Amino acid sequence: MNKRILILFALLAGTAYLHAQGPVRDRIKTLKVAFITERVGLTSQEAQQFWPIYNAHEETLENIRRKERRELRSRISLAQDLSDSESSTLLNNLMALQKEKHNAEQDFITKIRTVISAKKTLLLIKAEEDFKKRLLQQYRKHNDGG
Repeated sequence: MNKRILILFALLAGTAYLHAQGPVRDRIKTLKVAFITERVGLTSQEAQQFWPIYNAHEETLENIRRKERRELRSRISLAQDLSDSESSTLLNNLMALQKEKHNAEQDFITKIRTVISAKKTLLLIKAEEDFKKRLLQQYRKHNDGG
């Protein structure tokens, strides 16, 4: 792994608790861009076309997650007290959001394949998973006092 990315991860872990969520989120996004660019091996020409599509997709997913949190998660915790009708409506809403997320993923892959090869698309999927794992490891390490 690139030493620069390791240093950035260490920096993130060491300073995350000092900053508000906004700056941390920006720092994570910067790390993710560097990580994906390196792992996928984007050329400058590919990157020019790739990032607008990727960023639009990330925004779509964030909007879906926001809906999910706002409309569902708070009510799911009260599931014990919901009527059958309310439970059915909530479950239908959850399924609709899952379908929306799935459709967004399908649309993204269709669009991104016009910009990068199938192999690089697979590398992107792996890079995103690897980034999430490393971020989680850093978070756990930081919270365990390590």
